[in-house]
Amino acid sequence: MRLRARIEAMAGIDLEALKAGNRRALAKAITLVESSLSAHRERAQELLETLLPATGNSLRVGISGVPGVGKSTFIEAFGLYLISQGKRVAVLAVDPSSPMTGGSILGDKTRMEMLSRREEAFIRPSPAAGALGGVAQKTRETMLLCEAAGYDVILVETVGVGQSEYQVAGMVDFFMVLMLPGGGDELQGIKRGIMELADALVINKADGSSEQLADQARQHYNAAMHLLRQTTFWTPRVMTCSALKNRNIDAVWGMLVDYWTDARKADAFDAKRARQNRDWMRSLLNNLLLQRLQQNPRIKALLPELEQAVEEGSTTPYAAAKRLIDLL
Repeated sequence: MRLRARIEAMAGIDLEALKAGNRRALAKAITLVESSLSAHRERAQELLETLLPATGNSLRVGISGVPGVGKSTFIEAFGLYLISQGKRVAVLAVDPSSPMTGGSILGDKTRMEMLSRREEAFIRPSPAAGALGGVAQKTRETMLLCEAAGYDVILVETVGVGQSEYQVAGMVDFFMVLMLPGGGDELQGIKRGIMELADALVINKADGSSEQLADQARQHYNAAMHLLRQTTFWTPRVMTCSALKNRNIDAVWGMLVDYWTDARKADAFDAKRARQNRDWMRSLLNNLLLQRLQQNPRIKALLPELEQAVEEGSTTPYAAAKRLIDLL
């Protein structure tokens, strides 16, 4: 109780309101978690420790795809369908940050206008801010806060497709890649890594003149997916849908339910999350060690000299890095 009172006093966050699903309280908690100030980070960790028993009850879904595939349109249609099924939906949409200014548009609420109006939905756009894997650095912690607030399904929309998307797959229960209609040569443009990580390929915009193309693409991708990856309990599926026409959205949810059921039967669901938590801890350990290294005054003093020596070729990068590490 003392810790709860301390968090509420310092951060101005009503924990009971947050756990009751109050969106304002949740937004304030996420802002605290996203802060880079060291004092805020300490409070954020205390907050997460307090809320941890209320987390872990959602289905976490990562959604990726090439630009123009209709991720936002799909997420809005999918989110509205889930709400119609009695679910509460949180959308964590990661916006690309400018490499020049570091700024981000954060326009996901305007692209999901109908969904953002629903009380059962919570949409949080966050800047990628240089985070690898097309996902904001604090996304994992934000997911925990959304779970504590009682959201049943958490959708993580990533920046785009690339090899580093494995970070997204490493924090969700189900990783879905949206594709455009058209097969054959398009397979050459997909990196093998993303295909191996996907639990499903969903070909969007399967309507009008593109419907036949989408079906052909489904056959091509289906053959490729069977060759690339198969777990002991789940064979990645390929299906078509039209978010614009609201077709087959229910089938996508049915697929996710099948996955959840099969994973539970195979005792793979909790094991996967436990493995993800362990990997998360190791990743944080690397980040904290790097931070400690950068903050060390002796290292900060020696770093410019060694950087110049490396640039001039008078020492090797390895030898320079080892000298810095030895100072610890």
